[in-house]
Amino acid sequence: MQDKRVEKRRHARVPVLHNIVEPINLSYITQEGKEQKTLAVLADLSSSGMRLISFLEAPLSSNINMTVELPGLGKFDVKGKTSWVKQKNSVFTIGIEFLEISQAAAAKISAMAEDFSDCDTRILLKLPEVCVATCKANMLCSKIQKDTTLFNK
Repeated sequence: MQDKRVEKRRHARVPVLHNIVEPINLSYITQEGKEQKTLAVLADLSSSGMRLISFLEAPLSSNINMTVELPGLGKFDVKGKTSWVKQKNSVFTIGIEFLEISQAAAAKISAMAEDFSDCDTRILLKLPEVCVATCKANMLCSKIQKDTTLFNK
């Protein structure tokens, strides 16, 4: 049986849910016009969106405000909208598309995602040196191939 899902992502993603659990505070307007706040955990991130996991009701909103703070990226504000929500029991997985993000934050996220992807390629090719000192994703990386001595400076 062939998988008929079509990849819609425009940008590479960097997974975040490894050794780091990053809470994200979401603020959004409900369909009734009331402001709602909820807490979610960041699972992966690209310059155009993110995937979150929440144990609280998922926001179904076209106007979501978030503050994100990550090692290697710092703190930045994002405006977005819900692209999709999947629920399994009491766990919600939420896809957020960014509508407004600073160029600096988007560039940093893209660089991290590209370096993470390049590392995966070196692993697949079984290259002798997988980890490189210039990797911008090293703060979020927990791959077994990670050479921590490159980043202890």
